[in-house]
Amino acid sequence: MISQVHGILLEATPSVAVVDVSGVGFELGISGTTAASLPAVGDEVRLYTRFRLANDVMALYGFATVEERTMFDRLIAVSSVGPRMALSVLSKFSVAQLYTIVMAEDTKSMATVPGVGKKTAQRLILELKSTLAKDRSLPGTAVPLAGQLPLGAAASTAIEDARAALLSMGFSPQETDLALEGYDGQDMRVEDILAASLKRLGMDA
Repeated sequence: MISQVHGILLEATPSVAVVDVSGVGFELGISGTTAASLPAVGDEVRLYTRFRLANDVMALYGFATVEERTMFDRLIAVSSVGPRMALSVLSKFSVAQLYTIVMAEDTKSMATVPGVGKKTAQRLILELKSTLAKDRSLPGTAVPLAGQLPLGAAASTAIEDARAALLSMGFSPQETDLALEGYDGQDMRVEDILAASLKRLGMDA
């Protein structure tokens, strides 16, 4: 099993990377997120990989991070979701963003992925949610599931949980404070606060 390739980047497009490893060129399908992180052609690159064999066709996929590869695995485990759709999802959202969308059951955002309609978005969220909730290795796992806040929890707890989630997604403390400014958390679920905060930060799809 090929778990990674390390070599010289020969070609790069928004969906394909070719890496020369000791004279052998490996063509890998990639997401737009990975494409954006690639170095210049001619430089060294390391991509974490996943090999797939379907209908006698062999394909290799590359990812900038182990977390993105893990999310790819989770996506293709969903019924009727193949590598192409999984890469499309990962091109639209980062791993942390996707985690938040699934946990918040944000079907509207999921349906903005090219090729993903409303029904597919609903199925993705339904099948991914229980799986991702158990996977503590992915960024954004500080985000609580809907309805899991303790009864009678203080409003400040919702704000604190939202703050922790935003920080885990890579936002700076300053950005987080700005996004949460004016919210007291009263009668608001954590996922509602997150959705509003992400919109303020310009991440509403």
